[in-house]
Amino acid sequence: MGICLRYSRSEEEAVEILNDGFYKVMTNLDKYTYSLSFKGWLRKIMVNVAIDYYRKNEKHYNNVDISYLKNQGTAPDILGEFSESEILKIVQELPASYRMVFNLYVIEGYKHNEIAHMLEITAGTSRSNLNIARVKLMKALSSEFDKPIKHHGQH
Repeated sequence: MGICLRYSRSEEEAVEILNDGFYKVMTNLDKYTYSLSFKGWLRKIMVNVAIDYYRKNEKHYNNVDISYLKNQGTAPDILGEFSESEILKIVQELPASYRMVFNLYVIEGYKHNEIAHMLEITAGTSRSNLNIARVKLMKALSSEFDKPIKHHGQH
């Protein structure tokens, strides 16, 4: 579910990807090589199902927004201030094209040429989407970080 959440915009979308993924696992168990890690095999299937879901719904997500590349400045290292669920929520709010590249590059470790092939885009678009995703994430994290912290009992 964690993998599916990273690639989706919502929990409902993640559940749909997860269900499709488990269906694919069950119908392809005969293709699993027992000498390999089952966890790795399962992860790869879930990522591929998430990519298929993205491709199928891509027409709804075609967003090009290069304004985030301007004035990107250096943000302080604030990741330690957020929980994993808070960061996941911000990643889920990224437009799909940026979220997919961010996850495939940063989390899964794919190279831009591999991502380009998987998502049927160019390597340059993959690099651009990663940069935009990083800028959007830093802006979102920075704005969350700048919000006043409300303590219990205060209004």
